[in-house]
Amino acid sequence: MITVTEKAAEELRLLLTTKNAPEGSGLRLGVERGGCAGLAYTMRIAEPEDGDEIIDLSGTRFIVAHDSFDVLEGCTVDFADELSDRGFKIFNPNAARSCGCGTSFEPAEEGKTPEYDPAIDGTKCK
Repeated sequence: MITVTEKAAEELRLLLTTKNAPEGSGLRLGVERGGCAGLAYTMRIAEPEDGDEIIDLSGTRFIVAHDSFDVLEGCTVDFADELSDRGFKIFNPNAARSCGCGTSFEPAEEGKTPEYDPAIDGTKCK
């Protein structure tokens, strides 16, 4: 199960209205190879595709890509509105470590603890 905060739902509602998004669309969350830590989060306004999981919350729709569900299982989607950082954030308990900018991560491997890697300290993020 993926958790979505009320703040994220509120911000998505505003975004969908501002972008005049088509009825039934929402924030589609996924994971793809890339970024400085191995896997990168993807987020875009889209309509669901076959097999996607849909989370309806407070009149909004968060869509989890069917091919990313295992990696995103247990995550929390929130919205940050800080001085130097504004946007949707994914807090992933399945990540062994994340890059400094938080857009990419290395998935945890059972029984392994990753060592610090300066190559993913956020200085070389995309």
